[in-house]
This record gives sequence, structure tokens and C-alpha cells, in this order.
Amino acid sequence: MTGEPIVRTDRIATIPNAISMLRFCLVPVFVYLVVQHEDVWAIVVLAFSGLTDWLDGVAARKLHQFSNLGRLLDPAVDRLFILSTVFLLGWRGVVPWWLVALLAARELVMGLALMVLKAKDIDPPAVVFVGKAATFALMYAFPLLLLAEVSNRVIAGAAWVTGWAFAIWGLALYWVACGAYLIEAHRALARLGAAGASE
Repeated sequence: MTGEPIVRTDRIATIPNAISMLRFCLVPVFVYLVVQHEDVWAIVVLAFSGLTDWLDGVAARKLHQFSNLGRLLDPAVDRLFILSTVFLLGWRGVVPWWLVALLAARELVMGLALMVLKAKDIDPPAVVFVGKAATFALMYAFPLLLLAEVSNRVIAGAAWVTGWAFAIWGLALYWVACGAYLIEAHRALARLGAAGASE
């Protein structure tokens, strides 16, 4: 950490945004592969998406290419990938529906909070480290759980245990991050109310 403030611009053509758009384009590719039971290629696409999720953050920091679009695009693609993946794996019977429901409920809560903030013309809270850690864990969990379905007994056992460890940890951190976002949203609304009362 350099301690330098992050300065965001309205630039669209940046390397981190290009990486995020590539990840966005991979979502329908992944959906097609899972539906067609092309599990090996689906695992490759999912693992590549996880790698590029880390890479766009590195690129933004190294190149100082922070943008307002990237602030919205990166977490949006994360959520799209996570939700599409968990729904497909639930449909395939790879993960139980309670896991799907908990992840979907979290996104519903976040979506409602963001709608309230938008209605008040308040910028969404910044992404917190625990949220990125949760995404990291889940993006490792899903390819491992899918790998457990297509591997021999030894590899499948190790992939299943490791995948579920990442899944449970990621789910817990996902809700912790949600709580942190809700606290920040409440503070922002409180500041807006206090400012309005003082006028």
C-alpha cells in the first residue's frame, strides 16, 4: 500500500475495464458449456475468470487506471458469474439448493440496498476487502466442486473437500461483506438526513 488516494476518472477504454468486459463475455460461454455437460472446458473458463478477476485489480493498481465504470462493472460481473454458476450447479445437482438460496438472498438484499441509495442519489459503498475475499473463495469453490463430478475417486475426494471448504468460507464472508455494505449505506443515509435537517 502506498497510501496514495485513489482517483477515479470517467475513462471507459482502460485495461481493467477491457478485462472485466472479457469476463462478462465469458458468462454465456460458461452457461453453454455447463448445459452441454462440457465440464472440463467449463472448469477452464471458470478458473480463467477467477484469474482475470484478480488480474484486473492488479492492472488497475499498477497502471493507476481507476474508473467510475470499473467500480461498477467489476463487482457486477463478479455477481453475475457467481449467481449464474451457483444456479447452474444447483440445476445439475452439484450443490444443494440451500446454498443457491443463501447466495441469491444475499444478492437480493444488496440489490434492494443499492436501489435505495440510487433513489437518494448516493454513490454505492466502495468494495471492501472481505467482499473481494468472499468472491475469491467462491470462484475457487465452484470449479473444484465441478471437478469433483468429473474426476477419479482420489482427485474427486480432494476436490470435494477443498471445494466445500472454500464454499462455506466464501458464503460466510459474502454475508459479512453484505453486513459491512449495509452499515456503510445506513451511515450514508444518516449523513444525508443530517445534512437535510441542518439546511
